[in-house]
Amino acid sequence: MDTIASFFSFITTPVSWVIVQFHTVYGAIFGPDTGWAWGLSIVSLVVLIRICLIPLFVKQIKSTRNMQVLQPKMKAIQERYKNDKQRQSEEMMKLYKETGTNPLSSCLPILAQSPFFFALYHVLSSIASGKTIGVINQSLLDSARQAHIFGAPLAAKFTDSADKVASLDATQLSVRVVTAIMIVLMSASQFYTQRQLMTKNVDLTVKTPYMQQQKMLMYIFPLIFMVMGVNFPVGVLVYWLTTNVWTMGQQMYVINQNPTPGSKAQDQYLQRLLKSISTHNEVRSKRRRNIVSAIVAKGPDRNDNERKFVNSLSKTGLVAQPDGTVIKGEALPEGESHAAKRQQPKRQPKSKRQTGGGQQPAPKTSGTKPSDDATDEAPKTSLQKNDEPQDSQPKPPRKTGNGAARAKSGPRKGQQRPKHPTKK
Repeated sequence: MDTIASFFSFITTPVSWVIVQFHTVYGAIFGPDTGWAWGLSIVSLVVLIRICLIPLFVKQIKSTRNMQVLQPKMKAIQERYKNDKQRQSEEMMKLYKETGTNPLSSCLPILAQSPFFFALYHVLSSIASGKTIGVINQSLLDSARQAHIFGAPLAAKFTDSADKVASLDATQLSVRVVTAIMIVLMSASQFYTQRQLMTKNVDLTVKTPYMQQQKMLMYIFPLIFMVMGVNFPVGVLVYWLTTNVWTMGQQMYVINQNPTPGSKAQDQYLQRLLKSISTHNEVRSKRRRNIVSAIVAKGPDRNDNERKFVNSLSKTGLVAQPDGTVIKGEALPEGESHAAKRQQPKRQPKSKRQTGGGQQPAPKTSGTKPSDDATDEAPKTSLQKNDEPQDSQPKPPRKTGNGAARAKSGPRKGQQRPKHPTKK
C-alpha cells in the first residue's frame, strides 16, 4: 500500500493544501489540535472531490443504463459467435460504437478519486511517521498527531502495535474498537448501496448475466473493504466512509427522481407522480413534464409501469399531451377500444326480439286496441277483398297434414284469391 501511495506522491501537495485550508476554518471553531478540526477537514475534502466528480457520476448512470438495455443484444452476439471469440469482440465493439456506450464509464468515479485516496493515505502515513509532507510543516504535523477521533489518532491503524499506538498518545484497544466500528460501517454502506441498486433500479423484466455479476459484486466489494480496512489509518477510514455515505445518498436521490425504466423504483415514482397530477390536475414541474412527454412519445413501446400509469391517469379523466401537460378528456389510445364498446347499444333479450319490441311500429299497425275511428274505416279497406262479408273470411288452416306445415311457415306471399261466400 505504501508503494502505491508513493506513486501518487505528485498530488500530495494539492491534497495537503486543501486539508490545511479547511483545518484553518474548523480550527478557529473547534480548536486547532482537536479531532473535530482535522476530521471535518478530511470530510470536507471528500465533499469537494465528489462535487467535482458529479459530471462523471452522471456519465456512470447513463453508461450503466445503456449496458442494461444492451444486455439482450450482447447475449445474442455471444450465442451467435460463441466459437469465434475474435468476431464476438468485433461485434461487441461495433455495438458499443453504434449506441455510444462505453463500458468503462461505470468505473470513472472510482478511477478518478483513486489518486486523491492514495494521496491522502500517503499524507496520513507521513504524519504517523512524524515526517512533514506537502504544505504540512512541523507545527501542523504536531497538531495532527495530537488529534484524536473518539480516542483514536488520525494516523493509527488497526494492525499497529501497542508501542506505536502509545507513541501517538493512545491505547491499542481504543484504536481497534474505533477502527473496527468504522470498517463495519464502511462495508455495510457499500453493501446497502449496491443492494439498493439491484433491488430497486434494475429492469426486472430483463434477465442477463450482467445482473448476476452485479449480485456477486454486491457481496464481494464489502468483503474487500473489510479485509483492506485493517491496513487503513483512521483518517483514511473517515475519508472512505464519507465517500460511501455520499454515494449512497446520491444514488438514493437519482433512484427516486430518475429511476431506470421498467424497475421497481420507476413504478413507485410514477405512482407518486400520478397522485400529484390527480390532486392538482396539472404537471407541476418542467422535469416531470419531460417525463410525461417521454412516456407519451413511446406509444405502444411503453413498459408495464408506464402503461399502468397511463391507464390510471385515463381513469381519473385526464389525458397526457405530447408536451407533457394534461387536459380533461376521454381515455388515451389504450382505452379507446373499451370506450367504443361501452358506447354501443346493449343487445336486447331474445323475448323482446321475438315480440318485435326493439323494432319501430309500422305506420298502419298498432299494438293498442282499435278505436271507433278504426272500425269505421274497416269497410273501406275491405274493398280490396271484393266486399266479402265478415263470416266469409278464410278460416285458419287445421293443424293436420300439410296444413300444419303451412301454418308454421305462414301465409303465402303475394295477393291471395278471395273465396266466394258459402251457399246454404
